Amino acid sequence: MKTAIPAFPIPFLLSTNLMAPVFMILFSHSLAAQRPVSNGIEVQREAMRKLLFLAGHWSGPVTIVGGPGGALHLTQTEDVEYKLGGLVLLIEGKSTSADGKVLFNALATIAYDDASHTYRFRAYNDGHYVDTELSLPANGFSWSFTTGPAHIVNTMHLTGKGEWDEVTEVTIGGNPPHRSMDMLLQRRP
Repeated sequence: MKTAIPAFPIPFLLSTNLMAPVFMILFSHSLAAQRPVSNGIEVQREAMRKLLFLAGHWSGPVTIVGGPGGALHLTQTEDVEYKLGGLVLLIEGKSTSADGKVLFNALATIAYDDASHTYRFRAYNDGHYVDTELSLPANGFSWSFTTGPAHIVNTMHLTGKGEWDEVTEVTIGGNPPHRSMDMLLQRRP
């Protein structure tokens, strides 16, 4: 027994050659409708220029104090570069031991949200991430977050010699802050 499948002519507008452009146009319009209202891309770029002092390659010593095992003395590198035409700053940090083993690796982005007039900092490490606000005191930055009973504050500033000086302090409950990380980086070619 033969089964007849009727043949339907495909209208010209639905031909396979035109389907992709039609879907692309419809998709781009739906994305545009979902975007938040923006004061303009140039406002964002101008705000991001305030972080120009970070761009480049940095390295130097870092001391990490974790727990009862004592302090770790490592070499830290921070590679910082603008992406998306200056709208996002990408930061990759690595801490290596004397034998070259990577013990810490993180990736972060900084972007300016012109709707809220804030800098957003998002960092990734060991399958986790933190999304928080970044503040810009003179010649530096600061960001913090809370996880469980701990409040962590990272503060960076440029020294008079142009070095990247950053500390991390951890406060647990009502206890005084404890310095858990201290690094001093120099700009490299």
